Amino acid sequence: MTDTIRILIERWKSDPSGCYQTWFLWPERLKNFRSIRRGIGAVVDEIQAGTFGNAYRGSSLETVVSSIAEQRQIFKGADHAFLWKPKLRIPDIYEHAENQRAFARLLHTCNCCDSEREVLNAIRQLSSLGIKGLGPAAANLLYFIHPTLVMPFNTAIVNGYNALTGSSVKLGKWDHYLAMREGVLALNQRYRDLLSNDLGAIAGLLFDLGMQRYPLPPRQAQAGDVAAWQQELAKAREQVAALARQIQLGQTEDATHTEVQGWLRDLGKSLGFAVWIATNDRSRLYNGEHLSKGCLETLPPALLVAGGDTVPLIDTVWLNATTLEVEAAFEVEHTTSIYSGIVRLLDLALGSDQSAHKHLFLVAPDDREGDVRAQLSRPAFSRVSALNIRYVPYSSLREHRESIARFGSGLKPIEAIARQL
Repeated sequence: MTDTIRILIERWKSDPSGCYQTWFLWPERLKNFRSIRRGIGAVVDEIQAGTFGNAYRGSSLETVVSSIAEQRQIFKGADHAFLWKPKLRIPDIYEHAENQRAFARLLHTCNCCDSEREVLNAIRQLSSLGIKGLGPAAANLLYFIHPTLVMPFNTAIVNGYNALTGSSVKLGKWDHYLAMREGVLALNQRYRDLLSNDLGAIAGLLFDLGMQRYPLPPRQAQAGDVAAWQQELAKAREQVAALARQIQLGQTEDATHTEVQGWLRDLGKSLGFAVWIATNDRSRLYNGEHLSKGCLETLPPALLVAGGDTVPLIDTVWLNATTLEVEAAFEVEHTTSIYSGIVRLLDLALGSDQSAHKHLFLVAPDDREGDVRAQLSRPAFSRVSALNIRYVPYSSLREHRESIARFGSGLKPIEAIARQL
C-alpha cells in the first residue's frame, strides 16, 4: 500500500490542475497569511470591546472569512459555516454574548501562542462548551495562524480522508476533527519527503481525493490505520468530556483567577511598574504565554525577612521600577479563602520597613463583597483598618482596566475603582 500511495502523491504533485500546483505553490498563498492573521486580530478586538455586533453580514468576521474563501477552490464555501441560520439559531455566536467571547478566546489564544499543546487546549476548551453550529470549520481560521499545527477542514477533506484510510470521520464534531488530525499527522510524517511541514499540502491532497479527482489505490492492511484512528477518537472524546465535566462541576475557577491576575499584570506594566507574580502561579498560561512573562524573577530580600513563606505567594505585586519598593499588592479571591489572602497582605504590610507606601487590595467577584467585609470584621484583623485594605470588584476591573492602561498613571486610577472597607 505504501508504494501505491506514494505513486498517488507523486502524480498529484505533478498534476497542473491539482491543489498542489494551483494552490499550495501559488505565490500569493503565503502573502495572504499576514492579512488574514491581522483580520483575525480585528475580530478578537471587536468582540473584546463589545462592538462586534450580532450579525455576520458587515462584520469583521465576514471580511476575514471572505478573504479565506477566496484562497482558491480548497476554501470555496468557507463562509457557509459562519452564515447566520435563523431557523437553527446557528452558529450561536451572534445572539449569545458569552459564546461570542469564547470564540474570541480561542482566536486570541491561538494568535498569541506557539505550541501544539496550547493550540489543542484552546480547541478543547471551545469544544467543551458545545456551542451550537461552531464546529471544526473554525479550523480554517486557525490554519492561517498555525499552518504546521492545524489543518484546514471541509466536506471534501473529510471525504478524502475517510476514503483513503477507511475511517468514519463526521462533519461538525470537534472530537472527530482532533482524531482525524492525528491520523493526518501520521500520514504526513510517513510521506514527509513528498509533502510538507505545512499541513496545507496534505489537506490539498485529501481535498482532491474527496472531490474524486483521482482514483484511490486499493486499500491493503488498513486495519492498523483504522484502529489508530479509533483510539485517537476515543482519546479526543475523553479529553473534551473531562473538560466539560470540570466546567459542569465548577472546577475551572483557576482559569478565571489566572485571567484576573493577567489583567493586573498587564495593567501594572502599562502604568510603569515592575510586576511580581506569585511563585505558584508563574507557569500558568494566560493568552498563550506564561503568566510570569516579563515579570520579576525574584523579590527584593527586604520583603522576605518576616514574610519569606507567604509574601512570594501574593497573587500580584506592583513595585517601583527603579527602587523596587512595593507600591501595591493584590490578592485575587475567586473562590479561595479570603482569610488566607488577608494574612498574606498583612505579612507584607507589617513584615518590612516599607509598609508606609503599600496599597493593599482584595480583588474578588462582585457577589463576594459581603464575604470580604465579614472577614475583615473579625477580631483577628483589628489592625487591618489602619492599613486601609480595599476591595476591587471584578466588574470594575473588567470595565475600566483598558482605559486606565491607556490614560492612567500611578495608583490613583486603581484607587478610584476600589471600594473602602
